[in-house]
Amino acid sequence: MGVYGPETPKVVAEEYIEELGMLTKTAGGIPIDTILQNRTHPDPSTYIGKGKLSTIRRMVGEHDLETIIFDDDLSPTQIRNVERETEAKVLDRSGLILDIFATRAQTSAAKTQVELAQLQYLLPRLTRFWTHLSRQQGGIGTRGPGETQIETDRRLIDKRITTLKDKLDKLDQQRQTQRKGRSGMIRVSLVGYTNAGKSTLMNTLTDTEVLAEDRLFATLDSTVRRCNIGHHEVLISDTVGFIRKLPHNLIESFKSTLDEVRESDILIHLVDASALMIEDYIEVVRDTLEDLDAKDKKGILAFNKIDKLQPHRIAELKSAYPDAIFVSAERGIGIGKLKEQIEVLIEEDYIKKTMKIPAAKYEGVAFLHREAHIHSKEYVGANVKITFSISKKDFMRLENLLDNIDSPESVV
Repeated sequence: MGVYGPETPKVVAEEYIEELGMLTKTAGGIPIDTILQNRTHPDPSTYIGKGKLSTIRRMVGEHDLETIIFDDDLSPTQIRNVERETEAKVLDRSGLILDIFATRAQTSAAKTQVELAQLQYLLPRLTRFWTHLSRQQGGIGTRGPGETQIETDRRLIDKRITTLKDKLDKLDQQRQTQRKGRSGMIRVSLVGYTNAGKSTLMNTLTDTEVLAEDRLFATLDSTVRRCNIGHHEVLISDTVGFIRKLPHNLIESFKSTLDEVRESDILIHLVDASALMIEDYIEVVRDTLEDLDAKDKKGILAFNKIDKLQPHRIAELKSAYPDAIFVSAERGIGIGKLKEQIEVLIEEDYIKKTMKIPAAKYEGVAFLHREAHIHSKEYVGANVKITFSISKKDFMRLENLLDNIDSPESVV
């Protein structure tokens, strides 16, 4: 169920409803029918008008429907009123997405993040949602038996939220320790609207087998793999896909996972070139990156799945986005050009230096062999004269290392 009006044209609302159907299938549901209503403003008590409410009530009886899913977030009052009129469970978009995340979470971190988001979503809705945390039966959509139990559950939920936040803090500290061990490496993150093909591109770039499915939210956990771009060893990370109206609680709880995005050197913004609403999807990703304080990072806009397009459509996209790269991650088309562009961005942060390092500070030479590209090396008396290319941040690490080595010699 969705609405369209002055701010949302019908053609846009139809695309949104189609996406809601894909989300429903991802959650394990079977979409039976869709309804769109033209309204200037949603009804404050039921979101839709009385006529459409009667239509839905009739459809529920005719098709024995279990659930009504709305494309926008509803207030607890709206959900309660629609449920009372239709005698069916009502879900809004956020509740549906949270349910999908709960079924797709695999690791301890993802499960913790999803549970935290679910409880934060549930807390203000306890006037209609009720479930004992020890049993978790009924789930979203279960009616509450009374205010006494609601108050008890509110205290239990508050306590559980505190416990989950503490657990996420500890997991975040573990991630920070892992990232420190990779601090000298160039880090590239794949970002994009869900189902843009990030995991497939990850597999193609790194020659690995990360889970890649043609479905929404196939990836919830950040996956990191090594690959070589030119003479640079790079860490590529695959991240959870973004989506329109991603619940705020979900963004907040997944921020520790998305630290990979915030701390990356380069972002590859992957777009499904076969999607109908490309501009909207690009804007959603950019807005989410802004929420993560990562909008201004160096990046590449890459259109994926071009093998599904007619030549004239590819020409239109190239005209509209002249700086973009066009690839098919599944078929390997354009991957070489994408790697070349990544290398160009990497080299922008590199400097070429020639130094004489005393033999007493040979740890510096060893550091250069690990972290830099060596152009030439020769021994000049007690020194090693070495010419190399290195990232600016690694050059600062080299200077700190040389300063900390106890030696009466100086570095030229």
